[in-house]
Amino acid sequence: MAKKISVPVATAVALGAIIGAGIFVLSGTAIALAGSYALVAFVFVGIVAALIAFQLGELGSIMPKAKGSAYSFVYEAFGSQLGFITGVLLYFSFATAIAAVALGFGSYAASFFGLGSGYSIYLAMALIFVLSLVNIYGIKKAAKMDFGLVVVKISILAIFVAFAAVFAFSGAGGHFSLSYLTTPASKAGLAAIFAASVAIFFAYSGFQAISTFTSDVEGGASKAARAIMYSVIISIVVYVLVVLALMLLVPVAKYTVSADPLAFALSYIHAPGYISTIVDIGAMIATTSATLAMILTSSRILYQIGEDKLLPKAVTKFNRKRDVALNGVIISAAIGVVMLFAGNIYVIAAISNFGLLFSYMLSSFAVIHFRRIKRFGSFKTPLYPYVPIVSIVAVMAFMIGMPKEALVIGVMIIISLIVIYYAIIEIDEKRPVKEKLFR
Repeated sequence: MAKKISVPVATAVALGAIIGAGIFVLSGTAIALAGSYALVAFVFVGIVAALIAFQLGELGSIMPKAKGSAYSFVYEAFGSQLGFITGVLLYFSFATAIAAVALGFGSYAASFFGLGSGYSIYLAMALIFVLSLVNIYGIKKAAKMDFGLVVVKISILAIFVAFAAVFAFSGAGGHFSLSYLTTPASKAGLAAIFAASVAIFFAYSGFQAISTFTSDVEGGASKAARAIMYSVIISIVVYVLVVLALMLLVPVAKYTVSADPLAFALSYIHAPGYISTIVDIGAMIATTSATLAMILTSSRILYQIGEDKLLPKAVTKFNRKRDVALNGVIISAAIGVVMLFAGNIYVIAAISNFGLLFSYMLSSFAVIHFRRIKRFGSFKTPLYPYVPIVSIVAVMAFMIGMPKEALVIGVMIIISLIVIYYAIIEIDEKRPVKEKLFR
């Protein structure tokens, strides 16, 4: 029997996606949008992510063999039409996220090697290529690599937080002033917090990675559900500490939308070279870990959609010995490279968010569906039905508040997928399922 993945390693895979995608890349963007209220946004989004994580844990325990995460749950609950739309949207969210996180790597790597910002995209492309090869080598190898990367990057973040505290309050630095936390009126209030929350929702998306390999986790679905929750809780704590550290070093009004906020903060205060070097290395490790997890997750979602015969057979090539979706990795890497040219980090993250939010909303409905038909797993969402209902309302609010361009792109994709789905149905001469909504 093949050796299973332990709970700590499974947690590390999710942390690899969450922490790398969020704190090293989007923390500065959140501060730029909401000033010191970015802290509230990170905690608020973390709580919503935890509610959704509970539900994905329950769904994963009901379908431990599923490799498509939220797509598989929606497909099983509501059939092929919603499954097709959800699956493709979710897949493109993760494939797009590959670009967002790899771009963060490119920015930090360019800074580390003293290269111009124009080299960021080329370095990001190189990262995607190398990590695609790692994924092709096999999930267990990729997961174990992620565990080591996560330990290193959390240690480096701890060094950054400690340095910020010492620099801000010690006699050597002692430069911190409460004015650093003063947020311009245009960035204060609920609207700003909501804008930042919408932007950083992408930062918590990594916990879904675990639900694509639930059956590979030691102890089964209930342990996988624990790993999902551990990853979200640890991430909230880390995010809050690092955002606080950023605010101790630089006035919130100075932050802009960028892919390397920690490097910016250290450059602003002319930090010692060794600290900048350590953080740049940590950021490259973190974004490498996150990109690795995004490629893993997206490739397995694509494989599952194809396995359910909603996409051509070409995407279903699966190496069972290595437990890797071979063609899925290649296709995801190609999309990631193309999306590097879609715009800045905020635009890319917003595009990615739409599919994530849509899949989370339908996952909450799936929990309600399976409870209604009395289909239970080894893990149950606490405080049912309040948690699913709150999740649905929160996710709908996030979707409404998305940047206009991301919302338009998302709606256009849904309409296109509906057209494609029914075009295929007509070509195959299949009869549509007729449901009576009211009896």
